[in-house]
Amino acid sequence: MDFIERLQGLSKKIEQVGSGLVTEEATKNALVMPFLHSVLGYDVFDPNEVIPEFTADTGTKKGEKVDYALIKDGEVQILIECKKYGEKLTSKHASQLFRYFSVTNARLAILTNGGIYEFYTDLDAPNKMDDKPFLTLDLTDIDEHLVPEVKKLTKSSFDVESVVDAAGELKYLSQIKRVLELQFESPEEDFVKFFASRVYDGVLTAKVKSQFSEITSKALKQFLNDSINERLKSAIDQDRSSNVNSKDEAIGDAKEGGESGQETESKIQTTEEEIDGFNIVKAIFRQKVDVNRVAPRDTQSYFGVLLDDNNRKPLCRLHFNAKQKYIGIFDAEKKETRHPISSLDEIFSFNEQLLETVALYEE
Repeated sequence: MDFIERLQGLSKKIEQVGSGLVTEEATKNALVMPFLHSVLGYDVFDPNEVIPEFTADTGTKKGEKVDYALIKDGEVQILIECKKYGEKLTSKHASQLFRYFSVTNARLAILTNGGIYEFYTDLDAPNKMDDKPFLTLDLTDIDEHLVPEVKKLTKSSFDVESVVDAAGELKYLSQIKRVLELQFESPEEDFVKFFASRVYDGVLTAKVKSQFSEITSKALKQFLNDSINERLKSAIDQDRSSNVNSKDEAIGDAKEGGESGQETESKIQTTEEEIDGFNIVKAIFRQKVDVNRVAPRDTQSYFGVLLDDNNRKPLCRLHFNAKQKYIGIFDAEKKETRHPISSLDEIFSFNEQLLETVALYEE
């Protein structure tokens, strides 16, 4: 399997067993050890690679342990401290890591509860673990931008200098993203003044600031939605030619089926609008599943979209044969609800509902 597939496999396991992990030991056995073995590629049963209950006297405290130490080239490279699944990770939990970091050769440390992995190094002061992680991986919501950076920590690719060099950018990148996230939720006064001063020539009175606070919040959200739609439309353009070829092949197969095939093909007319609509929903579904699993199924009354070309897995229906167009969305009981649309672009507004439908078949 590819590296991302191994991460996704462990993510699915968390969904299956997470609720039953009520102790730290259970978390280590069910999630952390598989992460070290399947994801990072270490032999968890070889003490030359993984030392459980690693002990190193720190001077102030004797006999304290961290849960794991990862070894490469005979040296401790990564220290790992574990907490039970679901427990919120805090700086207090990293106390052993802070002490051990200064008395070993390790340049990297991981604090985890099996679902979230916080990665630390010594950017702020040499040989002293930073207070904040430079990278946080949430296996329940994998950020694909972080996957290449996590891959650098695998046994086969491990290069501590490369990881540490990239850590500075990653640390501040994640912090800036968090600041932006907070501004999207509730813009601060300085943030609002920054934008208002560039578009408003008058005096920024308290009333004007209050108005621009709401305007700024709306503008940020609209900008984000526009960016998402632009990316989806770009994906549609990439898929368009391959999808048209697939439809041509399907029609060709029907023609080769003899007289019955010719009769069926003559009654079913696949329009350009239906193909464009299919491209849109396919671009949306590709966020969750392989695009090759999203299959068209045109009928006389509607254009259906199926998962794995399986009638028992309907994803949506496009009702484009009348003047009023509808998109049909399915719920958990596979009951279809039709929603009127005035243009194909309105399909993008059903992004969340469509992804919820495909998730029903992936659980």
